[in-house]
Amino acid sequence: MGSINVGNNQDYSYLFQSLSSSSGGMGNLNFLSDYASIKNGSYGKLLKTYYGARQDSSTAEVSKKSSSGNVLERILEEKKNPKVSKDVQKANASLTTGLSSLKSSVSALQSDKTYTDTENGQSAADKVVSAMKTFVSDYNNVVNAAKGSTLANKTAYVANMMSSSAANADKLSEIGVTVNSDGTLELNQARLKEADISKVQELFSPDNIMSYGSTIASRVQFAGTSSGTSGTGSSESNNTAGSGASSLKEDSKTLASDKLYEKVKDKDGNETDQYDINKIFATAKSFVSNYNKMFDNAESSTNSGVLANLSYIREKTARNEDALKQFGFSVDNKGRMKIDEDTFKKSDMSEVQQFFKDYGSSIATNASLVDYYLTTQANAASGYTVDGEYNVQGNARYFGSV
Repeated sequence: MGSINVGNNQDYSYLFQSLSSSSGGMGNLNFLSDYASIKNGSYGKLLKTYYGARQDSSTAEVSKKSSSGNVLERILEEKKNPKVSKDVQKANASLTTGLSSLKSSVSALQSDKTYTDTENGQSAADKVVSAMKTFVSDYNNVVNAAKGSTLANKTAYVANMMSSSAANADKLSEIGVTVNSDGTLELNQARLKEADISKVQELFSPDNIMSYGSTIASRVQFAGTSSGTSGTGSSESNNTAGSGASSLKEDSKTLASDKLYEKVKDKDGNETDQYDINKIFATAKSFVSNYNKMFDNAESSTNSGVLANLSYIREKTARNEDALKQFGFSVDNKGRMKIDEDTFKKSDMSEVQQFFKDYGSSIATNASLVDYYLTTQANAASGYTVDGEYNVQGNARYFGSV
């Protein structure tokens, strides 16, 4: 395997090459094809011909029914429970236990106690080095296990985690952690001891949902709770979140539309230079409400399509934080949005529209995909590549991509 460029757009799809013939890839498609063949009688005709040529005329009918039934049961059983090698079984088990360990080591680096001296004489610096050493070890165990695992949902989250590490490679380097070309991490303890531990604490801050530590923690959490190949939440939660996402999409489009910003007409029907500020604000307020509603309900989903798009929305909002503040929008440390009515109404509405033509349209796209994945109960890994690109070809191409 050649070297892999470590950058913001790093593609870790090589993790999943082995899945192209597994239950997470074409296996599911083949199962559906076989099921259709069984249902429409194709298998029955084939088996009747096969067994009919070998049966005595006096027992042929009974034997054909018995043999056909046994073979069909075997085919279905093999499709539902494909055999995997001992190495794959070991990788799957290691990935599951490794995620649990990594969850604990990330938590330690997010704890304030790690960054304070203890009464027994252990310094905060020593505690940080110890915690980071454990984190790097656990992280690498998960990455290495994922390379041989067939647990599609879990490996999709691991790949997302690795992409986040690549995106934060410069910051990690400052504290003595290097992101290797194979996606693993390497710790320089001497450099970490010399680093300002406040930088480590900031990088892993649990109060900032966009911090490296928070991102890794969320990926690990969802990977740990994700089942082998499916990743959907309850239908009740999905319907509620889907409704919020759908409404957010419509509000986003409306805030970018020309119709909302039509000038008010006077009593004679002549257009003035005034906007209907109250109408525009009502739409902006609805946007904020549905934005929060979607996150409140969708964050508990284990569907990677949902979580990927929520992540993109957070990132887009964070990148536009200054512009949003200018118009009265603010985001708290939990990622929930608020709007100040006075600030918004004093803003230049033409600038508000121009802003939402870019930001709003982009948010609408991701909100639409959140709604889609929630309401269709899509497979967690069937629509997204590990670098966050939507793959309309489905999981067969996804797992086999390089």
